[in-house]
Amino acid sequence: MKPAHPQARRPAQSQANEACKALAQGFRGVLALEQGSAHGHLQRNGGRCRRNANGLKLTIPNLITLLRFLLVPAIVYAMLEGAMGWALAGFLVAGVSDGIDGFIARQFDQRSELGAYLDPIADKLLLVSVFVVLGLMSELPLWLVIAAVSRDLLIVGGVVLSGLLGHPVEMKPLMISKANTAMQIVLAAAVLFELALETAFGGLRGWLVILSGGLTVASAAAYLVAWFRHMNGYGESENPHL
Repeated sequence: MKPAHPQARRPAQSQANEACKALAQGFRGVLALEQGSAHGHLQRNGGRCRRNANGLKLTIPNLITLLRFLLVPAIVYAMLEGAMGWALAGFLVAGVSDGIDGFIARQFDQRSELGAYLDPIADKLLLVSVFVVLGLMSELPLWLVIAAVSRDLLIVGGVVLSGLLGHPVEMKPLMISKANTAMQIVLAAAVLFELALETAFGGLRGWLVILSGGLTVASAAAYLVAWFRHMNGYGESENPHL
């Protein structure tokens, strides 16, 4: 058999590259929806992302963000071992460090492209990990954990599909998405506090579960409706976005 001509491989390679780009865009989309412009690490100019002079340099905020990555397995391990006090402490340290790295990045002009990716990834990884473990411990209802994870997968799938179909979508966070993330953080913190202090805050957890579940479903529905509108009306606007 004759080897395939190099030009014959180009369509397949091009399709693979487009798929990879679409997947990356979908992942970035979920991160952008949760924190807007990712703690301000990326700046925009004329609607296009403009790389900061720091680029991929490892700045102080990035080092703090890497600390949060290291805290994730430590927090998960503490939860699985029943050391809820340590798990709570790690969760609080992660939250405080999140605010600190954002402050340093903005005040000392240490925004970077690397930080724009690392920061929301660390936050999402921590929150999803805590939710999943609490679900496995039966401290959170499984339907809520499944709904939260499925929402992110739904958004990734929608952005990837729109990219593959040649209708790229610009992701913009909705207020309901920010409210959903904030509610999930409050819920996770409240449950960890209860477990660490071996107490219960009355019916607070139940109300937080209901609110978190409602916001999760509502935010997923909002983005689904926006996605269908985008796909049906693509081309009517020069800058379509969700």
